[in-house]
Amino acid sequence: MESMRSGLTLLALTGTGLLVGIIGSIAGNDLLRDGAWIITIFVALVPVTWGIVKDLLARQAGVDVVAILAMGGALILEEFLAGAVIALMMATGIALEAYAASRAERELSSLLERAPRTANRYVEGTLESVSIDEVVVGDRLLVRAGEVLPVDGVVIGGDAVLDASALTGESRLVTCVAGDHVDSGVVNAGSAFDIRATATADESTYAGIIRLVTEAQTSKSPFVRLADRYAAIFVPIAVGLSLAAWAASGDPVRGLSVLVVATPCPLLLAAPIAVVGGISRSAKRGIVVKDGAALERMAAAEVLLLDKTGTLTMGVPNVEEVAVFGSRFDQNDILYFAASLDQMSSHVLAHAIVAAARRSGLALSFPSAAEEVPGSGLRGVVDGDRVLLGNQDFVLEGTEPTESVRAFTRRIATTAGTTVYVSIDGVLAGAVFLDDPIRADTPRTIRELKREGIKEIVMVTGDNSFIAETVGAAIGVDSVLAERTPAEKVEAVRDASLERATMMVGDGINDAPALAAAGVGVAMGARGATSSSEAADVVLMVDRLDRLVEAIQIARRSQRIAVQSVLVGMGLSILAMVAAAFGLLPPVAGAVTQEVIDAIAILMALRALTGPITLRAQPKLDPEMSRRLRAEHDDLMPKLDHLRTLADALDSMPRELARVALEEADVFLSTELVPHERADDAEIYPYIIELIGGEDPLAAMSRTHREIFHLVRLFAAQIAGLPKGGPTSGDLRDLRRILYGLHAILRLHFAQEEELYSSLDEHYLDAVAVRMVTVPDAQA
Repeated sequence: MESMRSGLTLLALTGTGLLVGIIGSIAGNDLLRDGAWIITIFVALVPVTWGIVKDLLARQAGVDVVAILAMGGALILEEFLAGAVIALMMATGIALEAYAASRAERELSSLLERAPRTANRYVEGTLESVSIDEVVVGDRLLVRAGEVLPVDGVVIGGDAVLDASALTGESRLVTCVAGDHVDSGVVNAGSAFDIRATATADESTYAGIIRLVTEAQTSKSPFVRLADRYAAIFVPIAVGLSLAAWAASGDPVRGLSVLVVATPCPLLLAAPIAVVGGISRSAKRGIVVKDGAALERMAAAEVLLLDKTGTLTMGVPNVEEVAVFGSRFDQNDILYFAASLDQMSSHVLAHAIVAAARRSGLALSFPSAAEEVPGSGLRGVVDGDRVLLGNQDFVLEGTEPTESVRAFTRRIATTAGTTVYVSIDGVLAGAVFLDDPIRADTPRTIRELKREGIKEIVMVTGDNSFIAETVGAAIGVDSVLAERTPAEKVEAVRDASLERATMMVGDGINDAPALAAAGVGVAMGARGATSSSEAADVVLMVDRLDRLVEAIQIARRSQRIAVQSVLVGMGLSILAMVAAAFGLLPPVAGAVTQEVIDAIAILMALRALTGPITLRAQPKLDPEMSRRLRAEHDDLMPKLDHLRTLADALDSMPRELARVALEEADVFLSTELVPHERADDAEIYPYIIELIGGEDPLAAMSRTHREIFHLVRLFAAQIAGLPKGGPTSGDLRDLRRILYGLHAILRLHFAQEEELYSSLDEHYLDAVAVRMVTVPDAQA
């Protein structure tokens, strides 16, 4: 704001001086005319000269030196009007730069302005207002209506309705219930509620965002330095042409005319204005870009490396199983210890475990001495017991696994999930198995990234090869690097960086080194200010992978606009310089011409603040229909999984029980699934075809319906012909084949529909995920 005021003041002074001089000229008062114009020249000459001195002290060339020579020459040759016009031109450029910077920083600086300073803390049953720096982990805080959450915490004592739009760009309110984790920086849009602090102010999400914003505001883009280097070449050319015009014509005014039209200081502001405009545009979409250099490197990226968990997957995994090794603890004990310690972690798996424990009604304890080990796990003390969570090697601490642990490991080896092992007092006591479904927008985002010019997409993960290859095949990446430690992820990034510009996307602490090593690191930072956000150049504050495509689109558009602005402005300036050298543009006319050229270039650069983002230029589903479709899929998906479970279990089930289960499956298919698919064909698909246009664009999906109906009819006929005593071995073989076929085609069909619906309504993704397709065993 200060630079904006200074720019406007300078513009007002030079404009007033030029106008007063014109009035004096009309009145025939030469003293008033020349005095006003001379003062106008000096008003602009002082700040421009000071700027040149600062540039030289910073070892940077500046094209402003041409403006100094032009204004100085105007004073010497008594071309006061030309000098005054140059002064007004310089002031206009400075004001335009200040306006662009002010507008571009508005979204970022608003975060700083709304930062909470105090918190309402309960002390012995009474409330007291304390400095936010005094809040410690475990404090109970009251968040009143309209207040910004001061620290990260867990909701207690009632539901919370939150507005996170200032951080994420999402306008919808979010309801959190008791036990849910909430981030600092969001606004309480409902009634007052209490939270239990899980982090101090410095360690909370909002503090991390403010650090990112501060970096974004104080950094300088390499493109600006590129413009400075260009100025080092341009200045000698302009001065040389000016001297040549003077020498050839014998008229020093001719040389002055060349300098006047070669005064493109505002022109060279076009590049940084475009870059800062791109940063502002990104911020409005919940994308924090730390500096212009990151924006430009993102525009140039050709190789993209992606972490899996929390990046390609939903990042909100579900606890599917709690395993117990030994007799000392039961399932609730394992979940209790794991969730209590995980309260201190911002990792997505930790949130899932804590949520599962609270849904089970477990009253968790706050741990002490908690420490997160990147790439391995978490250690701490819960109720006096030493607890380790993480991968098997980490929690075993060099000991050999028992046979029960080996059996569990073999069983889950071919499942596409994640296992967190739990060690209590040095003994591997149990494990928590979580299923983390692929994001519904992931396959579409991968395709969008390739269309945006990303030439190679690599998934880099610590998961085992089987799971990684399964996920990679499902989403369409070019290659998979599995079972990589944090150090090996860094090595993969460095190898990829040898030949092409790289970008790395991740979300966990173990991704931080790789993010720092990449040409541009992008953190999925919606869940907290972890070290990955600190190490990254770009942070996606919205938990949506498709925002990465938007970030790249914004970066590339900003870069194109910067280059276009520079080329157009410099091209016009060179033409004007040549015209002035031949005497076609006297000093005053040259100054006016250059003013117009500079304004054109800067206004071109300001386009980076607006304009279309193609990914979001999509027709939208009716909100009520979107909710209906989401609810129907959420209801049907577990029942589809039951078809596969039933097929797996048929051989081991008693024949009569198998018959009952098969008949129940037949009822589900005929009374729920088939009506759902027929309604899609009759109601939903015609509506979507009208939205997206084209000639029968959903023909392939309608054809899938025909195959589903065919398999359902086959299944019904098979059930109708079963013997009273239950299916024979031959019947079981045929029934399993039909069930596996139905499960596979339905899962694929639902995944296609969810991707389609999410492309038409970005909010559809909020509660839907494409679940992993497990690989049938050898018997199947």
